[in-house]
Amino acid sequence: MRAAGRRVPALLALVSAALIVTDTITPLEPLRAFGSAVYGGLEDAAAAGVRWASGAHRLERLERENARLRAELLAARGARPSPARADGYEVVPAHVIGFSRDGTVTIDAGSDRGVARDMTVFDGDGLVGRVLRAGPGTATVQLATASGASIGARLAGSREVGLVTGVPERGLLRLSLLNPSAEVRPGDRVVTLGSRDMRPYAPDVPIGTVIAVEPAPDALTKTALVRPFARLTALDLVTVVLGPLPDAADPAVDAPEDTGKSHSGKEKKD
Repeated sequence: MRAAGRRVPALLALVSAALIVTDTITPLEPLRAFGSAVYGGLEDAAAAGVRWASGAHRLERLERENARLRAELLAARGARPSPARADGYEVVPAHVIGFSRDGTVTIDAGSDRGVARDMTVFDGDGLVGRVLRAGPGTATVQLATASGASIGARLAGSREVGLVTGVPERGLLRLSLLNPSAEVRPGDRVVTLGSRDMRPYAPDVPIGTVIAVEPAPDALTKTALVRPFARLTALDLVTVVLGPLPDAADPAVDAPEDTGKSHSGKEKKD
């Protein structure tokens, strides 16, 4: 054991001497360059992978933030006076957490946040649908393109009134105008007509764009195919309209009238 212990320092000294001699006779610079190229390339690749993962995560975060801002912007637009109603929206944000083949989605907001049946749901692009039922923490939303969906609508330009129904097999909507003589052409925007107390649909929420006018089977109605603004197969952040905001107090109504008399019933003196 002692002999082996004495051999180790001697062996290390011999290897060191050999490396010095080798470096003198045959420079090790090419080997160093080779090692630098190989390991440096691997290091760069690893760093690029880390940067890519970090960039992808940051992009996803920015996309979610962008979707949130779009939804807030649309809510703000709806809060402005419209021909259908002058009240604003009281809304709650939610995320779509489940998709179903029956034309419904599940959101992560329910009755504990004020969500109830027949409330409008939209995102930063346009109308999504209406709430079918709500539990304490989640709610089921019927998409606008579902086979059973029926939405009062109007052309944004001419304000002609009609009905929008789902065409689920094509991911489209069908607009049936009440006025068979109404002018409608591809590119026309369609918005919601609105309902009493904004349920099931708030007024003037963008629905979609007319892409084709269908041949009229009779002279009673005129129909057109509409492509939804909202990407109903790629939903994330949505907004639920709880109802109109409480009306602001009207000073002209709530303030006591100046009749020239004091509260005791006597006339005021100058």
